[in-house]
Amino acid sequence: MPRKTTQSSRKRTATRRRSVSANGTARNRRGTGVRIAPSMLAADFSNLQQCIKPLRSLQLSWLHLDIMDGHFVPNISFGPGIVNQIRKLDRQLYFDVHLMVDHPRDFVKDFLEAGANHITFHAEAAEDDSELLLKYIRRQKISAGVSIKPRTPISAIRDVLQWADMVLVMTVEPGFGGQKLIPSTLNKVRELVLLREELGLEYLIQVDGGIDPTTAPLAVAAGADVLVAGTSVFRGGSTKIRQNTRALRSSMTGIA
Repeated sequence: MPRKTTQSSRKRTATRRRSVSANGTARNRRGTGVRIAPSMLAADFSNLQQCIKPLRSLQLSWLHLDIMDGHFVPNISFGPGIVNQIRKLDRQLYFDVHLMVDHPRDFVKDFLEAGANHITFHAEAAEDDSELLLKYIRRQKISAGVSIKPRTPISAIRDVLQWADMVLVMTVEPGFGGQKLIPSTLNKVRELVLLREELGLEYLIQVDGGIDPTTAPLAVAAGADVLVAGTSVFRGGSTKIRQNTRALRSSMTGIA
């Protein structure tokens, strides 16, 4: 049976979430602030320090780290060594690690040691072990998330939602940056909102792929709590981050 939200669990959830400010002016369907999580995949890796430096001053307290192994997805990104180097540049950012890898359990400890605050894995990669993996990650004293590709239905993860701190809906095919959002994927966000209410759960809903000033309001209106934004934040290099972030936030102003 799904775990209902008790007073103690609500307190634990509230404590965990207060550690990360809700950045942005948008309000999702629950009336809470929407977080923007810049994706390092789109950053200038030759100038990481200048890309990281302005984030917290812009109240961008989450950093999304896409880990690709060349097997689960065609591309290869970076590993725990790079994450550790990024952590040295900022000790306070909330590291949101997204594992797009086969055998995700094998990667958890390395990224935990590198500085991860949260780890999301793909249900398609975990197969029948999603519940065990969510529990395993949470035993490491960090939060855990499960993700699904655009063609994977919510029914594939319904039975493990009670163990998830966050559910990541891929709004593009994973593995490549700069894609356009697939509009039909926002129906999954709406479905997750309804399930969260029906089951009395508290997971966050994150969307990843094609988020820009045009699509961000649509994702927020559907009920997303966290928007992963790569190109729309880092486009143009470090000197444009502030301008890009303002444009993204402005597009969501007044959305309820």
